[in-house]
Amino acid sequence: MPHEYWVEAEVSELREVGGHCYMDLIQKDIYNNTPVAKASARCWRSSWNGIKARFVRVTHKVPGPGMKMLLKVSAQFHENYGFSWIVSDIDPTFTLGDMAAKRQQILRQLEAEGIIYYNKELVLPLFTQRIAVISSATAAGYGDFCNHLDENEHGYVFYTQLFEAVMQGEGLEQSIIAAINRIEDQAAHFDCIVITRGGGATSDLSGFDALDLARKVAICSLPVITAIGHDRDESVLDIISNTRLKTPTAAAAFFIDRLREVEIRIDDAHQRILRAVDQTVSKEKLRLNHLALRIPSLFAIAKTRQNAKIDTLFMRAVNACNRTTTNKRHRIEQLAQTIPPAVLRKLSQEKHRLEMLASKVSNLDPQLLLDRGYSITTFEGKAVKDPTLLPVDAIIETRLKSGRLTSKVINVDNQS
Repeated sequence: MPHEYWVEAEVSELREVGGHCYMDLIQKDIYNNTPVAKASARCWRSSWNGIKARFVRVTHKVPGPGMKMLLKVSAQFHENYGFSWIVSDIDPTFTLGDMAAKRQQILRQLEAEGIIYYNKELVLPLFTQRIAVISSATAAGYGDFCNHLDENEHGYVFYTQLFEAVMQGEGLEQSIIAAINRIEDQAAHFDCIVITRGGGATSDLSGFDALDLARKVAICSLPVITAIGHDRDESVLDIISNTRLKTPTAAAAFFIDRLREVEIRIDDAHQRILRAVDQTVSKEKLRLNHLALRIPSLFAIAKTRQNAKIDTLFMRAVNACNRTTTNKRHRIEQLAQTIPPAVLRKLSQEKHRLEMLASKVSNLDPQLLLDRGYSITTFEGKAVKDPTLLPVDAIIETRLKSGRLTSKVINVDNQS
């Protein structure tokens, strides 16, 4: 293989030693992302400095693991060290396109989940003063942010609380996610979240293009403001956050200007209210003066109308009372004529009914049965119908036509 070739590969490891660059290149299966080929690559110091500077200038990233690259290489085989590629050039536009493709893939995934604009739809409170800050405690950007808020010329008071996180390198994604989780546990105490890191190497921004971190920011219950500190770079976090600002100082100015706008709106509303009140008071004074002039004549007219109305109602009431009295008197006369015959008929009917009831009662008199020779035996005041129900030694009474007998039960015959 005597010529140079353009090779597409992913960098799995990259280290610089003595100005030279040593890389491990891999090729992954397109279906399951499993490495299917691996090779070593080297770029000597004489070439590496120029290649690296051009790569950073175009991509704003320092070459590192996980990047896909298009490398111009020649094959070399050494008896002791084996086969390796010797890198003479790297096409930064290829890596730039791959980085953009990764961002677009993350954005498409968030859009498919329906959450890409969720945080943007949250509304910042008018008085945004309680701010949760995610940053490194030693970052200059965090200090600039707090100082700018504290020293604002309007004297506004802001309450900030730092939730420390790793803001570059390995662990950035999980550290920021953990900080957001801690903030959401006490979300009622804050109006928004600011993610800030200040300056730093452009390559450190790659951690802000992570799917899990973007998803966490997108579904966060509080508005998220990003102030990562690089105007020329736009990370996925900048795209899906509620508000993107250039620097931590710009973020502080944003909150100050927002309160200033609210104060101006309040002052304008105050002036409008005062003007409206003055106009209303003046208008009502004129109306009252006009009414005061009209009251005597209006009162005389109203009095005349009311007197006429009262007279009319009085006559209607007198006529109604006379009609009602006449009707009731006529009704009483009619009732006086009909009541005596009705009472006599009712008395005759009731007398006849009483005679029939007396006849029925006399026919049911037990004495008639006794006169025909029957007797009635009672126990404790009740007629005895079944002798088996009587206890031995029971005292029973027998009633005859003439007199009564008292007996004692000696034996009870159970035979029918």
